[in-house]
Formats: sequence, structure tokens, C-alpha cells
Amino acid sequence: MAVNWADRVSAFSRSPSHFLSGTTAEAFLAELLRELRDDRAGYNVKVLLLSPLCEHPTLLCPSDSVGEETALELMSVFAQCPPKSVQFRCHLLLALTSVLVCTSCVSSRSPVSQDFLDLLLQLSQDPGDLHGDGALHSLRATACDCLRELEACSPGYLSQHIELLGGLRQRETSRFHQAYTGLHTLVLRNAVYQLTQETGAGAEQLKVLLGGNTSVAWEADQDSGRTNNTDSGVLFSLILGPMGSVPTLQTGLDCKELRSILSSLLEESYLLTPLCQAALLHRLTELVAMVPGVPPAIFRAQLLRLLGTSKVCLLHTTLLMKCAFTDSLFSAEDEAFILKRLVVLSQHPLLSTPEKLFYMDCILHFPENRPISCSDRDETLPVLLTPRLASALMPTVFNDSATMLARLNLLSLVYLEEGEEGEGGEGRGVANLYDHLMSLLHIVDSGGSREIVVTFFRAAFLFLLYFYHMERYSSSLVEKLCELYLRHTQLAPHLISLADHTQDSLSESDWAEELLKALQRVITEAPLAKLNLQDLRCHLKMLARVAEEGKIPQCSTLRFLSIIAPLPSSLCVSGDWRLGTSVLGVCRRLLVHPSLDSLLVPLADILQDLTCCYGDTDIQDHARLYYALLTTLSREKLTGVLAQGATEGGRQIKKRSMSSIVAESEGLRSALTIHQTKKTNAQVFSIRLHFNLTDEHYEELSDISVPCLFRERSSPMVKLRLKPLHPYPTTLQASAIFTTQDGLSWHTILPDIHVAFQQVFTPLPAPSAWGRGGKLDLFEGLWDELCSEGGDCATSLFCCQLKEGALMSLVEKHFLLYLISDWSHKEECKVLFFLPPQSHVLLKITTEEDAVHFDIATDNWQLLPHITSYLLTITSSQDDTHS
Repeated sequence: MAVNWADRVSAFSRSPSHFLSGTTAEAFLAELLRELRDDRAGYNVKVLLLSPLCEHPTLLCPSDSVGEETALELMSVFAQCPPKSVQFRCHLLLALTSVLVCTSCVSSRSPVSQDFLDLLLQLSQDPGDLHGDGALHSLRATACDCLRELEACSPGYLSQHIELLGGLRQRETSRFHQAYTGLHTLVLRNAVYQLTQETGAGAEQLKVLLGGNTSVAWEADQDSGRTNNTDSGVLFSLILGPMGSVPTLQTGLDCKELRSILSSLLEESYLLTPLCQAALLHRLTELVAMVPGVPPAIFRAQLLRLLGTSKVCLLHTTLLMKCAFTDSLFSAEDEAFILKRLVVLSQHPLLSTPEKLFYMDCILHFPENRPISCSDRDETLPVLLTPRLASALMPTVFNDSATMLARLNLLSLVYLEEGEEGEGGEGRGVANLYDHLMSLLHIVDSGGSREIVVTFFRAAFLFLLYFYHMERYSSSLVEKLCELYLRHTQLAPHLISLADHTQDSLSESDWAEELLKALQRVITEAPLAKLNLQDLRCHLKMLARVAEEGKIPQCSTLRFLSIIAPLPSSLCVSGDWRLGTSVLGVCRRLLVHPSLDSLLVPLADILQDLTCCYGDTDIQDHARLYYALLTTLSREKLTGVLAQGATEGGRQIKKRSMSSIVAESEGLRSALTIHQTKKTNAQVFSIRLHFNLTDEHYEELSDISVPCLFRERSSPMVKLRLKPLHPYPTTLQASAIFTTQDGLSWHTILPDIHVAFQQVFTPLPAPSAWGRGGKLDLFEGLWDELCSEGGDCATSLFCCQLKEGALMSLVEKHFLLYLISDWSHKEECKVLFFLPPQSHVLLKITTEEDAVHFDIATDNWQLLPHITSYLLTITSSQDDTHS
């Protein structure tokens, strides 16, 4: 039973939808609950049975009513479970929590969820566990985890048990004290948040809440506990939203009970792990921010260790605290110290790269005591971060890529405010960044790795993003990039990407246009004597991008094409299809250029040269089409034909078009795509049949095309010729691709083709000159040899009840083509089947007193099951026919 359930649960976990296709969720759930109630099943098996309810509760319990019934069953199982089965009881609690939470029973405060809450609270305060051997500690810890899950999924669910939870926290002396502290803090924070949502709530309601006096009628008990999803999301980001968005509870100065609880929690925070300390301080920060009656100075005693912490989580909590309380808790000296510490940590050699990147991000989003900007998203620098302080973060070529780019971004923001003059009039800040960029360029020029190349172009983009307006740097960068390109033409895609992103991000700047114009100049003016095929491809790719700019003159591009296009050039002699497509790509963009009127004659000459001289027929055809469009259509019509598809800013959005004639569009892509279909198509013009083997018994079948179909004629019959590798039955999977009247191609699945065992039979391939006597001699020789040898040879006997007339009909219907003996000798029939490629099956059919005997001999013993099945089929059908 255990093995069976292990397999079933494993199958359900692998693919629940596939598993439930063979049964129903209701039936599977009933089986699980029945097995959980069975006393004969072991507890290891029962733990396994709970995993589907923990992992996929909504599949097995699709409605609240099913969830309630399932929870009642599980609670009944828990009540009957012996206390010593601690592991199983823990898993039961987890399963109950998953079912109740996921089926909304908790949020709707159903009776079964209230019973489960009482059970959890009872387990959490079980006095018999306080001095136990530790085995039952896990049950209390699981109950605490379940309570925290209920509160997290339904904020305010435990708000009437704050005093009880506080007592449990103070009484707990084991390692689970940390879990109870986290639970108490979470419930307290959520309860106070609920009070802030109630009109008129104040100090009196807060006292009632903290006292846990459930007999006092609280207006919000039923309704406000059912917090909607929006409120649940706010609970996780109260101090991270826009300024002034934290809800407040006006209590005046009468908050002694709350202050006492907060002080107790803060005193015990030293006992927690750093991660739990951070979570505790975060929740208490939100709580104090919601209650103005509690001064932020309550955290003052914690600041000394928080400012000097080396833990990322605690430092992050400190910054959240600073964001919430600003100068009401942190002095100007504290602010300066935190900022200097972040700068030091951002370059600390013992810290990992992710940690240093985090600290730099904290600098960019530093919560100032008196912020100038109220933006919550844009990166802004704190006022105290001077260029002198930030100079320690100057990027170097020894930094990894992420650190280098992060430092460059931060220093660019610093020196953007400095301007070109800088401190002391020297202006070395931006100059130092530009020198660093040139150092990267020299590494790329010297054969740097792909990572260095990508880092350099990202750094160049960042530099331009901040300093594009500084003419001496932006112009110098254009010049350096052109020199780099001439030495390394394979960088063309990176330069194109840099131009694209700069043009998109800096719409007010013409730097990208200047770069493309300069690249066009160096390409067209470079000597062609040393130009190889790879460089030419890159040049054409770059010129195609230049041709997309309407403001850049294209006369030099046409001169370049007119030099390489005529017959003596290596371009036409090579006949390279990809190279020809690159040339056509440039021509196509020139066809839609705004200055086409001045380019008409030289462009037509280039297209005519390609049409007459290029060594590839496809390129000639496309060039001929372009030439015809250029010389016969008006400019408006030409633009309409070639500019189909979306364009933006003069550039094609879809770069990888399936057509080199027109831009890709939905209609073109639909026409070139094979669609999946299950519907019937009445008008089909061409069919291509494809067959897939399901085993390795036959050779692969090639596709079959049926090109012509006529409605007035009968459908053509397709015959498959199989070549067996092993003579066994098989199944072929068939599919078809066909074309319909609208020009679309469709793909559909056809029914499987089953190849029966008897379809492999062929007559004995003997010369016709042998006659019946020669075949009989061969049969007897084979029979004796098969009966005497071992190995793969085997003999068998098949018996059945057949009347004489039925036997003769069977032989005539099924064995006549393979009959070796004379038809007149009815006392014994000899049959020989040849099964390609080299197997034989011999039958001697005789009538005895009690039955008909089929003596079988074969040289392949693996055929015996198929032979027996075949004989059983034909004899049964024959007997049914005569009866």
C-alpha cells in the first residue's frame, strides 16, 4: 500500500493536471481522507498523504464548503492521533493551515477556522511542554508558525489575543522565544493598523486592544479584521510609500501600555538573530510611525549598535528607520556618519560584490533629514555627498563590470552638479571619468574579452547620458569610436546599439546622428584595397543603419556602393548570398530616404549592376524588383509598398524581417507561418503527409506530397511501403501540412496508422521454376533444421476447436497465398510465412480427434507471442462465423 501511495502522490506532484485527467479532485481527496482515517496505515504513509493538501489545496478543495469539510476531517484525525506521533501532528497542522487559508475560510471567519485557532492557541500555551524532553517543542513551534501564517494572510485575525501572545513570549525560555517574539510583534503592528482605519479610534480603544479584554464590544472586531487585499499589501510597505502616507492613531500622551510593550521588545531584541532583529525593528518602526504619542526616541538606545553594525539587514533597517523619523531621531552628525559609512562599505575589500552594490544603491536613495526632492523613484544624491567624499568611489579598470558601471553612474551624478569648472576651477571630475572611459577603450582596442566590450559600451552610454552637452568630450568620443571601428569592424552591432539607445534616451541631442555621420565618412573614405569580406559585411550593416537617418546625406554611401557593385569587384564575383542581402538592405533603406529624388540615377545604376552581374540568382531577382519599383512607382507609392509595418523615429522596429523586399507585417508573417488546426477545411490545394515511427522496428518513412486535388475526381490513394528492421506490429503517427484557398498553410494531426502483424507476411521468395515439389523439399528441410537447432529457433503448439468446413474456410481465407502443400491433401496443410528481413514461420495444420493442431516452428522465438495472438484471432472469428 505504501509503495502504491508513494507512486500516486509522486505522480500528482509532478503534474497535478495530468494526474487529475484520469480521476477527479473530489475522488482523489476522498481517497486521501479515507486513508488518513485508516488505523492500519503507517504514520510515514500518512505524512506523505498530506503533501498534496499542503502543496495544492485549491485544486483539491475548489470551494469554501469543500475546504471546511476537509478541515473538519483533518481536525478529527488530529484529535484521534496519539500524542507520541509528533511529526504527523505537525504535518496535520500545516495541512489544516494551507486548506483554511487558501479556501478563504480564515478571512470569512468560519466556525471551523475559529476552532482551529482555539486548537493552535491551546497547543501554544500547553504547560506540559515547558519542561519536556524537547520532542513536543516542535509541536508548539509548528503551532506558532501556523498562527503567524494565519495572521500574515488575514491581518488582524489574532488582534484579540495580544495579551495572551505577549505572555507566551515572556514565558518562553527555549530557542522558540524568537518565533513567539516575531508573532507578537506582527499581531501588534496589524492590530494598531486596524485601529488607524477606524473613525474615532483613540487611546481608549488601544487600551482595550492591548489588555485583551474580549468582553468589551469593539466595533471593528468583525469588519475591520477582514482586511482587503489592498490593505494587506500596505502592511508590508507603510514607511516606504510617499511622504505622509502612514496612517496615524491619535492617542495623545496616554500610551503607557504600548510604551511598556515596545521597551520590553527592544530589550529582548539583543537575543535574536540579525535577520529577526531586522524584521522586529522594521515592524516596531512602522508601529511607532502610526502612533505619534510614542516618541521615536524610544529607539535611541538601539542606534549605537545599529550605526556600527556589519550586517546588511540591520543597516537596511536603520535606513528605513531614518526614512520614517528623519531628524526626530537622527542628528546631523548621525546622518553624516551613516553616509560616510556607506561610502566606506561600498569599497570595502572584504565585502562581496552584491553587498557593495547594495550600499551604493543606498547612497543613491539615501533618506535625508531634510530632503530637497520628494521623489521616491529617481536616483538623487544626498547633499552631504561632496565630490571629495565620493572620489573614493572612482571606478578603475580592475573593478568587475557591475561595480564599475555602478561607480560610474554614481560619480557621474556627483560631477554633473560640479559642471565643467569643478572645485578650484580645475574640472578634473568629468575629465577623470572620461580618462577612465578611454582606458576601457584601449583595453577593447587591444583585444579585450566580450564582457569588457559590453562594459565599455554601457559605460559610454552612461557617460553620454549625463555629459552629452559637454562638446569637447562628446566630440572626442565620436572621433575615438570611429578610429576603434576601423580597427575592429566586428564592433558594428555595438555601435549601432549605442546609437539607438542614445537616440531613444536623449531625444534633444543629435549626438547619435553625429556618430553615424562620422562612421559613414570613415567607411566611405577608407581605402578599399585591404577591404576583406568580413569588413565589407560590417560596413554594409553600418551603412544600412546610417541610411535610416533622414537628415544624413547619402551621396557618399551611393559612391561606396557604386564602387563595389560593378562586375570586376570581388562582391559580384563571390556571389555570396548574405553579402548580396546586405547590399540590398542598404538599397531598400535608400528607396524610402527623404532625399530619394537626388539619389535616383546612381541608385538605379547600382540595382541594374546587381541585376545583371551578381553571382546569385535570388539577389538578381530582388535587385530587379527594386529596380522596377524605383523606375515605375511614384515616391508616395514606393514608400507605401516598402515601408509597410511599424516604424519609429525613422528606424524599423522589426529588424529581423522574413522578407528582404518589404518590411515584416502581420499579414506577411501569417502567410509564412504554419498554423495549427482541428477544424475541417473544405477547399484544400496541396497536402504533404508526414509519418513518425513510435519504435525502431522499421526504417524512417519519407514525406509524401499530394500536389493536385480535384473535387470531381475520387481522392488519390496513398500507399505506404514499409521496410521492416524487425517483423513486429507497430503504430505510425501521421500528420499533414496543407494549403487552403486563402493562401495560409495549416498543420493537423491525423489518426494513428496501425500496422498489424499479419501485414508483414510475404510469400516464400522462391524461383518460379522450383514448382510445388521444390517448395515442399525446402519446407521439410527448414522444419527439420528449426526443430533440431537451438539459439533463436523455437517450436510451439496451438490447439483450437474447429469443424472441418471451418478449417477449410480458414485455410482458404488466410493461408492460401502461403500454402506449400497440395490443396487436395486436407489431412495436413503446410504453410510458410516469410517475414522480412530474414525471419520464417512454418505451420503444420492437422486435425486430431479432439482438436485442430497448429504445429509452429520459427527461427525467431520472439515472434511466438505475435503468432499465437494472430492464430487466436483468426480461429475465434472463423468459429463465430460458422456457429
